[in-house]
Amino acid sequence: MSALKDQLTNAMKEAMRAKDQHRLTVIRMALASLKQVEVDERIELDDARVLAILDKQIKQRIDASTQFRDAGRTDLSDKEDIEAAILREFMPAALSQDEINSAIDAAIAQVGETGMQAMGKVMAILKPQLQGRADLGAVSGQVKQRLV
Repeated sequence: MSALKDQLTNAMKEAMRAKDQHRLTVIRMALASLKQVEVDERIELDDARVLAILDKQIKQRIDASTQFRDAGRTDLSDKEDIEAAILREFMPAALSQDEINSAIDAAIAQVGETGMQAMGKVMAILKPQLQGRADLGAVSGQVKQRLV
């Protein structure tokens, strides 16, 4: 079992003991998503894959929050923001822009190519390093700017 999955399981138990129903529900949903992937793909998840799934869930909640806020439903928007914050507790610390820039430079140097044909290779190197620690969409834009 991955360390991150263990951490989620322990947090679920703590939420049960504390009778924190909202936190318990969010953590149970996250664990259910992880279990669903394990069952569907018949694999044991590693930390990188757990991070990717949690990152996706956080983005879904942020999108839902934005849509609720635009519709004037601040009560539901606040609920989604709280859920995203609970899930963020299990993500690694975000990288600074300097750390992201140095990772991009190292990946480009490792590939040894320039131009857009190197984009996929560079992102393949960066994705496992930066997953959950940086917005990969923004990183992709930065890589694109440097490769052109």
